[in-house]
Amino acid sequence: MSRLRDGKSQLSFDELGTPLRSTTFVVFDLETTGGSPESDTVTEIGAVKVRGGEVLGEFATLVDPGRGIPPEIVSLTGITNAMVYTAPKLEQVLPAFLEFSVGSVLVAHNSGFDIGFMRAACTRFGYRWPKPAVVCTAKLARRVLTRDEAPSCRLSALATMFHATVAPIHRALPDAKATVDVLHGLLERVGSLGVHTLEELLDYIPDVTPEQRRKRTLAEHLPHEPGVYLFRGPREEVLYVGTASDLRRRVRQYFTASETRRRLREMVRLAVRVDAVTCAHPLEAEVRELRLIAAHKPMYNRRSKNPRGTWWITLTHEAFPRLSVVRSPRDGALGPFRSSRLAEQAALALQEATGIRPCTVRIPAHAPHGRPCALAELGRCKAPCAGRQSVEEYRPSVEAINLLVAGRRLDPLRHLADRLARLAAAGRYEQAALDRDRMRTLIRALDRGQRLAALAAVPELVAARPDSHGGWEFAVVRHGRLASAGVARRGVPPMPVVEELIAAGETVRPGAGPLRGAPAEEVAAVLRWLDRPGTRMVRCSQPWTEPAHCAASWRPWLERAEPSVSDGSR
Repeated sequence: MSRLRDGKSQLSFDELGTPLRSTTFVVFDLETTGGSPESDTVTEIGAVKVRGGEVLGEFATLVDPGRGIPPEIVSLTGITNAMVYTAPKLEQVLPAFLEFSVGSVLVAHNSGFDIGFMRAACTRFGYRWPKPAVVCTAKLARRVLTRDEAPSCRLSALATMFHATVAPIHRALPDAKATVDVLHGLLERVGSLGVHTLEELLDYIPDVTPEQRRKRTLAEHLPHEPGVYLFRGPREEVLYVGTASDLRRRVRQYFTASETRRRLREMVRLAVRVDAVTCAHPLEAEVRELRLIAAHKPMYNRRSKNPRGTWWITLTHEAFPRLSVVRSPRDGALGPFRSSRLAEQAALALQEATGIRPCTVRIPAHAPHGRPCALAELGRCKAPCAGRQSVEEYRPSVEAINLLVAGRRLDPLRHLADRLARLAAAGRYEQAALDRDRMRTLIRALDRGQRLAALAAVPELVAARPDSHGGWEFAVVRHGRLASAGVARRGVPPMPVVEELIAAGETVRPGAGPLRGAPAEEVAAVLRWLDRPGTRMVRCSQPWTEPAHCAASWRPWLERAEPSVSDGSR
């Protein structure tokens, strides 16, 4: 470290932070069907990418919400059902927006609303929220401007105050453009107050605790590389594990106002050190995070504390098998489910679809002498407990479940769809809605489970994705687990790198169950990476295939079915 003549330390460029003139901001706005990220959805996205006062790009699209737009929202935004009828759905738009905003600071007016919807969408459609730095122009305005200058911090008022070139009109792209002008006006104000870097800007916004400021030095030794970071407490215990595309920049955010979560502020107060593991690319970081959380069970990680804490549906081993919800899968099990409640819903749908018995008593193969239950009297069970059904007569119900889970038969789903039609025709709408939600849970579990199991069945698969610098990211996957990861930088021959990764990869011995013993979340993370546009197959030890009659063929039915807020099977 160099020294000034007066003996004071001169800060390095890295310590000075990221100059605001060099920071890329993605200013965005959403129009939605309502105010709840859980029960409402997006109808329009507009975004403007800017750096140093220059517009680098725009992103704008209407979004089909998959439901009717309330009249009051139509009156406010002017977006009608006819306008969004042919628009892409959110699950199609979301990855494009995430790609547009990657590596940028997100900016929104009242950012909690817009960020809440984007985070909920990522959760709903299986995308990982990238945890970007976020600037709220409403909060920044309240911090910078006096009451006399700005009696109101609404976007329309601020746009007028800063002479925005575009007026906000409750449409996504015009409102985003207006927010760009507001942002630039606010940055000019804070610049005169000595705020010149992104870190200083995030620190300038209120609610930064003294503990957060003092512990900023914990990030000084971290590299500007992708990887996993671990906050450690005074007894060397791991408090929190996270991933980052830039370790130093991400960890620094915990010591600024951009970190608003109360639990993590509490964690920062306890932390005495931050360790890091650099990774070749984001997939390796995500997998390492899952494994480290499973190993250390950090008290401040709410997500994935127990990656094996999933639920499965299996058939019991007895003369008249029944469905059982268990934690440890065996071959032929259906799952994984994130809760026992979802597994029980799917089991009820399976019972209705196949005629498998719902009772839990053990029935002998010969001379059963039980008493028929109420379901038998209602014609919902053929009473094998009372000897009214033999093992041979019962076997088709068992085979129907095995063939459905294996992706070789879809008759049970057709039976459920026919039952829904009959209930609706009879005016039994409440029962139809209940059965529909159970059927949706079952189909999603079948679809997800079959896709995960198909990947886990492949002994070795090597895939590549282009990085953003003309090189390649590689992943060696064995039975659904990431065995090794690496990169070939631009100009480096890729195949020798692939051979080295294969030779150095982790040995994976397949275990029991549909996923060959692999944690469901790790297989899902690998599958998401493989499914991304641009991924190429380099090598595969056997064909990677899905069953001919898999539940994926029922995805159009899922799209037509009315969404159920309570369904969290994804």
